[in-house]
Amino acid sequence: MKHYAIESESISVKGDWVKHILSPQKEKDLPELDNKRGLLFSNVTLEKMIDDEMRLDNFALSLDKSRSIRTYSSGEQKKALLIYLINQKPEFLILDNPFDCLDVASVASLKESILELSKVVPIIQLFKREHDILPFITDVLVLEKEKLVKRHSLNSFKESLIHQNKDVFVNALPAAAGKLIEVSQVLVELKNVTVSYDERCIIKKLNWKIQKGEFWHLIGPNGSGKTTLLTMIYGDNPKAYGVDLFLFGHKKGTGESVWEIKEKIGYFTPSMTELFSGNHTAENMIISGLVDSVGLYRRPTDIQQRLAMQWLSLLGLKDKAQTLFYKLSQIEQRMILIARAMVKYPPLLILDEPSTGLDDKHANMMVSLINKIANESDSAILYVSHRTELGLKPDKKYVLTPSAEGSIGEVL
Repeated sequence: MKHYAIESESISVKGDWVKHILSPQKEKDLPELDNKRGLLFSNVTLEKMIDDEMRLDNFALSLDKSRSIRTYSSGEQKKALLIYLINQKPEFLILDNPFDCLDVASVASLKESILELSKVVPIIQLFKREHDILPFITDVLVLEKEKLVKRHSLNSFKESLIHQNKDVFVNALPAAAGKLIEVSQVLVELKNVTVSYDERCIIKKLNWKIQKGEFWHLIGPNGSGKTTLLTMIYGDNPKAYGVDLFLFGHKKGTGESVWEIKEKIGYFTPSMTELFSGNHTAENMIISGLVDSVGLYRRPTDIQQRLAMQWLSLLGLKDKAQTLFYKLSQIEQRMILIARAMVKYPPLLILDEPSTGLDDKHANMMVSLINKIANESDSAILYVSHRTELGLKPDKKYVLTPSAEGSIGEVL
């Protein structure tokens, strides 16, 4: 039985190729699927069914009406969708990046179900990462503009990627704009910190210390408390008060405001790209990091413009300085927002899932940029992800492991 993989950057689940494959009238690309009924396993399908549950009271994915599918974890939602589709008895199935945003345990569980299904049903897998290609895949299809242009065996495709991972950025990081912020040697410290919600313990007796210049990877499955920790450090989570959480030498809640804390922290998460839909150029986006504004609303100085151009040159985006931010590609937007977070060289840089949703090529660019910041600056880095990226070089890992009594933390 043939199973196929297609790099998802070259195709859309709403595009012509997928529509034709799922229609009764097939294209000639995969004649073995002629007259066979296929279904689509995708976030698009999942979102529609969640919407149907809310609007039409159609609980097709929920085990019972007492619990909405919205309350399921990402892994549980995808498992429920797969079970539902299998029960429809498809003659082939298209999997659209099935492992996106899932932790290691959820990936393993979903993969086991798909492996069983592959024994009886042809699979077409859309993927972003070579690592995610399922082991039973026989052929990798290359599409350009929704047209099939080439076929690889799985082995030949993997061989073509062997030399892809390398350092991308050769220029040195630009100098800081001014004098660096003076802070204590210990930037973040947790002493026996326990957090509970509605009598459910999320994290239990965590002890952790982040010092100047260290590069940490915070890792743990979905629901282990990573977001809770981040909002306690960077945000205004009320759970941060009344526990022994120290930021930049001060116990949180004993003097410094949230804004004074945020001045010392650079922060990036992919969802931030949605905040900047106005007429902000790439150059102005970086300059706005110097004045702590969302976009730029004042005339920049020559020094600010020169510094922004140095960052854009490092990123290979000098020719896009006047391009509107929202018109840039996904990886370009993310790199610019990281430059914006770093332009003042904050004592602590927090990167929350910066490579999620990227393909291998662009993930390699992200890893190269993060390693460069770690090697050439004194900023401590807190990198948060359940995925360990190839080539990423953190000094240490802090691992959250869930238990019935709350997640415990361990330094590796």
